[in-house]
Amino acid sequence: MYGLKAIVIGAGIGGLTAGIALRQAGYEVEIYDRVRDLRPIGAGISLWSNGVKVLNRLGLGEKIAEIGGQMNRMEYRHLSGNLLNEISLAPLIASVGQRPYPVARRDLQNMLLESFEYLGNKVTLGAKCIEVMESDRDVTAKFEDGSTATGDVLVAADGVHSILREYILKERVSPQYGGYVNWNGLVPISEDLAPADMWAIYVGEHKRASMMPVAGDRFYFFFDVPLPKGTTSDRANYQTELKAYFQGWAEPIQLLIDRLDPATVARVEIHDVGPISKMVQGRVALLGDAAHATCPDLGQGGCQAMEDGLVLTNYLVSTNLSVVDALNRYEAERKTRTTEIVNKARNRAETIHGKDPAATQKWYEQLAQENPLDVTTAIAKIISGGPLH
Repeated sequence: MYGLKAIVIGAGIGGLTAGIALRQAGYEVEIYDRVRDLRPIGAGISLWSNGVKVLNRLGLGEKIAEIGGQMNRMEYRHLSGNLLNEISLAPLIASVGQRPYPVARRDLQNMLLESFEYLGNKVTLGAKCIEVMESDRDVTAKFEDGSTATGDVLVAADGVHSILREYILKERVSPQYGGYVNWNGLVPISEDLAPADMWAIYVGEHKRASMMPVAGDRFYFFFDVPLPKGTTSDRANYQTELKAYFQGWAEPIQLLIDRLDPATVARVEIHDVGPISKMVQGRVALLGDAAHATCPDLGQGGCQAMEDGLVLTNYLVSTNLSVVDALNRYEAERKTRTTEIVNKARNRAETIHGKDPAATQKWYEQLAQENPLDVTTAIAKIISGGPLH
């Protein structure tokens, strides 16, 4: 189809990727977001090869390589520091044909925003979409201030706490607590923390501490601790609390806690959404976390949002029956893929964080015995299920 106008609600990773893809397809695109300042939640993201391939397809391969970290291997260690497994990523890269790039979220969002604006567009901030109205000819987004935006298709990329999800499903589906709290941030790379080209993961006591390289000689780090939903914490106490939660853990973890800046650390209660029964209604399509927020334990949240944007655009471009027909085809393809990812990520989160302590202990034992090629083969299988094999 030609000459379409798309309204995109949400200027996160998914919304911006979809906006770029749709604009490159020749469509008029307007992006709106309820926030007044685009501040990504969380310090970093592990962008696996399927997400990178989407950016490559959109002509952003050189830019993502500039802001991505050089991650050549993974290393699992027991909380004591004893090595459990070392995994080269070379077989994975050779298998899927693309290097993964851990990246700072702000760097990624700024890159996407600049790329969208370079195409002659702008993002309208402070615009909270509260209602959608459809006719046979178009769809209109109504905003809290009474203003409206009308187009041929509306992309609902408004995140895990999506307002528009209810329009699609005709019922409220609330995010489900994943059972743990995640602290994350950025620190300078230092050899006494971990080698500069390695993803270091420490596990034990149903907790996890991790560091992976991003551009600018920084590690993106995170700490996971199983806690009841609704716990609160004063930013000034982050280091004290982490010292208590990770007491007795290896020296690099103690150094990491000492060096983090609490003012720049995000503390997030992990939630997921789905699987849901529908992703589209008429001319409106859910995309990214609005449709399938995942626990971050597979590193696929951002990647799946990027895949959504590309697949949605491909069907609008390649199908000439109607917008509704194109969105139905998008739903049929993406619902199968994202349902699998949401379920796998939730199962992995439960295994890692001790929902069944016996299962977690079995996982620890498996880590020490697992063939590294089995690990990279499993990751490759997830990656290769996307639209760009």
